[in-house]
Amino acid sequence: MSERVLMKGNEAMAEAAIQAGCRHFFGYPITPQTELSAYMAKKMPKIGGTFLQAESEIAAINMVLGAASAGVRAMTSSSSPGISLKSEGVSYIAGSDLPCVLINVQRGGPGLGGIQPSQADYWQATKALGHGDYQLLVFAPSTVQEMVSLIFKAFDKADEYRMPAMILADGMLGQMMEPVEFPEKAEVAKVEKPWATNGHQGKRAHNVVNSLYLQAPELEKHVVERFKRYDIVKANEVMVENYKMEDAEVAVVTYGATSRIVKSAVNSARALGIKVGCIRPITLWPFPEKEIAAAADKVQKFLCVEMSMGQMVEDVRLAVNGKKPVEFFGRTGGVIPTPAEVLEQIKKLAGK
Repeated sequence: MSERVLMKGNEAMAEAAIQAGCRHFFGYPITPQTELSAYMAKKMPKIGGTFLQAESEIAAINMVLGAASAGVRAMTSSSSPGISLKSEGVSYIAGSDLPCVLINVQRGGPGLGGIQPSQADYWQATKALGHGDYQLLVFAPSTVQEMVSLIFKAFDKADEYRMPAMILADGMLGQMMEPVEFPEKAEVAKVEKPWATNGHQGKRAHNVVNSLYLQAPELEKHVVERFKRYDIVKANEVMVENYKMEDAEVAVVTYGATSRIVKSAVNSARALGIKVGCIRPITLWPFPEKEIAAAADKVQKFLCVEMSMGQMVEDVRLAVNGKKPVEFFGRTGGVIPTPAEVLEQIKKLAGK
């Protein structure tokens, strides 16, 4: 690894994308992710890349569709309401079986909401980012360093499975500065893309990238084949961190920036003699259902902590499947929960 450098989360993600081989960025500024676009605007022209600030979020995502269809690594970034505007284009990309990377640095909502951190886009990212039957890979970093490593993974896995991948961050991580390391020599995975619309040179038939199938049986065939690929993703790509779960009687399930707060509360609870641990999904889709189900055979209670009114908690309850009680604690609207608040919730569950 190279020497450590102090970087803001948004800028670290941009640099990681460049090192991962992204040379085509299309975006539109919105707080709290604007530094990412600004970094790309400054850096891309110097390395022969393309930076284009589109006239809207809708235009930006459709430019990503066009670039991705040519077989290049392309990316866009935005924040909550901007991602909503991109949702139609994301569905087209998924329906065309194209790889790309999207970054959502979440802010409070609904509507224009505010510019403070939030995790209220979980449902949107994992269940409803556009119309139709499809999924996208969703990675949830908890540190600036993890933002960097997950950018590399997002590009690689998007190419491998021919599907969009999202980094679901938030305003706290995007604006946070931490020391990070980049690979001394980043290795960009070489993936053959025989489907790309990059010129046939008289050596093959024309490639067509399309998401329109007017005959219902033909569309069904493509969707079913896509879901077989999703089953492979679910079997092989789940990422989850277990923190002090070895003897835990209470499990706190959390993700992203909130997990940092939860770990602090877990440490405080442990100092009080409470056997509590933390389960942190790193992939929100595919969700670590089996891992949480296995924990339900060992712990007595679950607590889900989010910066929302409760979204991931539904997936936790489905995974627990009624074996143990699942409680929820959350703050929303851009309010960040404190370690003391989470500790109080843990103490209540532990009967302290």
